[in-house]
Amino acid sequence: MNRFDRLTAILIHLQSKKLVLAQEIADRFDVSLRTVYRDVRSLEQAGVPVIGEKGLGYSIMEGYRLPPVMFTEEEVIAFLMAEKMLEHHADLQNSERFKGAMFKVKAVLRNAQKKVLEDLEENIAVKHKVSEHNHLLNDTLPLLIRAVGEKTVLHIRYATETGVNERDIEPIGIFRENGSWNAIAFCTTSKKYHPFRTERMLSVKDTGRPFHRQHISLTEYLANKPKDNGQSFPVVINVHNDMARYLTEQKYNYGFNSEKAGKTHTRMEFEAPCIQAFSRWYITFADQADIISPASLKTLVKDRLKEMLKKVS
Repeated sequence: MNRFDRLTAILIHLQSKKLVLAQEIADRFDVSLRTVYRDVRSLEQAGVPVIGEKGLGYSIMEGYRLPPVMFTEEEVIAFLMAEKMLEHHADLQNSERFKGAMFKVKAVLRNAQKKVLEDLEENIAVKHKVSEHNHLLNDTLPLLIRAVGEKTVLHIRYATETGVNERDIEPIGIFRENGSWNAIAFCTTSKKYHPFRTERMLSVKDTGRPFHRQHISLTEYLANKPKDNGQSFPVVINVHNDMARYLTEQKYNYGFNSEKAGKTHTRMEFEAPCIQAFSRWYITFADQADIISPASLKTLVKDRLKEMLKKVS
């Protein structure tokens, strides 16, 4: 816990009881009495009316309260939506931490707002729970986020197509794409920036060593994101408009680039990382689409359909 969070927690602790001993605060936050005395002085200097002194305990002057937090009904609903999303699309630790924060938010809501939440809670759901492998290392995302903020070097064991390797990385940011969390980091071995998928991180260790390089920001990296070094296949298809609306999420898994809607069909362009995988996906809606290019995709789809017919004939 950093000092700002500790000061806030001490203030809440002081407000929760009539008298709080310094040793009680020291035990809770695992700090020395000297640190407690220094923190209390900081609260006093910030204008908090603390009564008491070393050895006797502390209390807050009667009537002092932090300014109440007020939320609009729209903000309350937004909190609920965020909770539902994080429950299924964040790692386990961050999901649980958000739930803990939501209890604190609910505690300061007006009764009418609490009723709105209770009425809506059972009537809003988010499906497609994040796959189980994203929970294998429940502390991965918190470690990455902390390392980005504190600028510390991480040591990772990382699974690639050719095997497992170990390396030190200097993370600059994280982002979610195509259902996976990715860390953008400077690899001290290759001396280059790379995206690292969290589900491929077999272990992550904070070395505690700070890094001092001036790195680009995540925004700059994504704006100039290099194309995949592997081979890609330009694909153009025409999809019936009634079907195109159902491909909104799936298309990003197959190298989607752009689309242009017409009267009856939508023209979609892709840079498919794997033409075989694209052909399998295309077959699922082939009766509602036409392949414009490449010809090799048409051949591949025909061959797959012939094999499928053999199995059901």
